[in-house]
Amino acid sequence: MENSAEDAEIVIIGGGICGLATALALHRKGIRSLVLERSDKLRATGAAIIMQANGWHALDQLGVASSLRHTAIPIQRGKTILLSEADEEKETPLGTSKEFRCLKRADLIKAMANNLPVGTIRTSCQVLSIKLDPVTHFQHLMLSNGTILQAKAVIGCDGVNSIVASMIGLRPVRFLLLSTCVARGFTYYPDGHQFGAEFVMIIKDQVRLGRVPVSYNLVYWFVTRPWTNQDSTISKNPVLMRQSLMDSLKDFPAHTTEMIRNCDMNMLHLTDLKYRPPWDLLLDNFRRGTVTVAGDAMHGTGPFIAQGGAASIEDAIVLARFLAKKMHNNDANKRVQVEDNTLIEEAFDEYVKERRMRIFWLSLNSFLIGKKLDAQSLMVKVTILALIVVLFRDPDWHIHYQCGTL
Repeated sequence: MENSAEDAEIVIIGGGICGLATALALHRKGIRSLVLERSDKLRATGAAIIMQANGWHALDQLGVASSLRHTAIPIQRGKTILLSEADEEKETPLGTSKEFRCLKRADLIKAMANNLPVGTIRTSCQVLSIKLDPVTHFQHLMLSNGTILQAKAVIGCDGVNSIVASMIGLRPVRFLLLSTCVARGFTYYPDGHQFGAEFVMIIKDQVRLGRVPVSYNLVYWFVTRPWTNQDSTISKNPVLMRQSLMDSLKDFPAHTTEMIRNCDMNMLHLTDLKYRPPWDLLLDNFRRGTVTVAGDAMHGTGPFIAQGGAASIEDAIVLARFLAKKMHNNDANKRVQVEDNTLIEEAFDEYVKERRMRIFWLSLNSFLIGKKLDAQSLMVKVTILALIVVLFRDPDWHIHYQCGTL
């Protein structure tokens, strides 16, 4: 039986936020792409995503921001509550950007997928290998069902455990050099919650709970705490996850444990943290021929400044802009036949050059915050805090960035 073969212009591996954003950005520029998702349906792992001003700018470029704004309330204010051993609470204001909302990942995935042409997304497609044809100079992708795709370019948007990243020679992501894990979930309040439009972070020792309303009935929450040897087993059982989280929050206000107790068990996630070290982002070559990576496949990092999802959408905008510049005739606004892979390689190089320092500073900021939270020694904490203050004098620096227009 002969393997079937198909031609594709640009293949995007991974149907998550970054993959769909990249496909939609290319579509807005008149460039066809094919998205391959290994699962049997599009998934929205992680429950929700915090979107700040820079992320909303990127979503505006994709043309989906207006509809998404109707799905999430704007957060008006924020505060941090520090709990002491004496059960005293110390509150400090927590700045929020001029547009701060918490989106359900499923809503974001749906909005982008619904704006793509029919046939753009293929599910149950696992890529086994990517090889360059020395004659045609096309990338040959072997799929698990025996199909061979011939593509002019391949973009890996397949997350922190990216097969594309490994195929182009990037070093594997690592555990975050922290003993930290993160749990995420939703709690629904049929009669409405009493939290208003406020983002709250409650901290005691090495446990942090963040609470962000999505709507006046739905609340997204996350907990970071030290990873234990039992968590590998606990993470596979929602009942054990919930009980473990309630145990971690036993000294927190009663409404927090009640929130965990009443959570949606189907949307409960507990994961360790993997990342690509900030110094690797300065040194790695994120392109091999006409293959590159974006999103977590490029810059997987910790969640501590809530920029992972927004940065992935920024990647999509920048990548589509440079590809369109090379693949269009700017004078006549018409497509040119890309016979020479050099044009695509140049576009990918320009994309990497523009994104490298942005993702480096995002990664470094998140890494230092994570190390500070994990540190046991007061001296280490003070040293890291001093470093953060020197390098990131404005704690909201990351939301002032704009990725430009399509």
